[in-house]
Amino acid sequence: MWNLRAKNAFLQLLMTGTTSSLARILDLSHQLGREERKLAILGEGNTSTRTGPKTFLVKASGSNLGSLSKNGLSECYFDKLLPILDKKGLSDKAIDDLLFASRADSQAKKPSVEAIFHAYLLTLPGVEFVGHTHPVAVNQILCSKNAKLFARNRLFPDEIVCCGVESVFVPYTDPGLKLGQAIKAAVEAYIKRLSRAPRVILLESHGLIAIGPSPEAVLAATLMAVKSAEIFTGACVNSGKPKFLTPAQITRIAGRPDEHYRQKALGL
Repeated sequence: MWNLRAKNAFLQLLMTGTTSSLARILDLSHQLGREERKLAILGEGNTSTRTGPKTFLVKASGSNLGSLSKNGLSECYFDKLLPILDKKGLSDKAIDDLLFASRADSQAKKPSVEAIFHAYLLTLPGVEFVGHTHPVAVNQILCSKNAKLFARNRLFPDEIVCCGVESVFVPYTDPGLKLGQAIKAAVEAYIKRLSRAPRVILLESHGLIAIGPSPEAVLAATLMAVKSAEIFTGACVNSGKPKFLTPAQITRIAGRPDEHYRQKALGL
């Protein structure tokens, strides 16, 4: 049995870790919610992070990223949400009930309906933070016939460093459970094909999801995806079609040790 000192030390460590997770997810949310970045307005977008092996924090439904406080977050149990991904035919009411039931604190606000895909993405190796936004520059492409073309190609080296060799592309799907199931299927297909986890997931006519080991990685992938979208759109306007890097060039950049060093130094 633990003595009192050991027990108190453990509880202090646990509290410190939770406080750290809370501070980091709030800072990430505020960064993604900055008005001038045009990533999300009003109640758009959501963020999440692990708080332990059984739980995670996710933005509550209707909260604002730019002004998010701890009261705008809900802590949820993984094992209450992950099994939903294998179910079919659930009504909207049944899904709402399951979202409420997933809360660690019954007095907390209702988790975002997108907590379902957050729960899945946080189970991927190395993923500790998730940021979902609706960037204007990216959605200009995702709401066009060029959405898949943008997702599957790369334009410049830093896009590869921050966003990976490709983005996962998910055709438009009804938000909620169906979207969570579509994301899971698309990510699993991506990993099977490329033998690596993604950094960016693009949702047709919807928005962007960035995942990574740190808030810095999520923010970097999001901002770099926005830059890529602006360059893609400009290239289309100026020449009709962007000039993409070749598969050999992408493989070279992705495998360079100096780029791996930069990724580590930048917390990516």
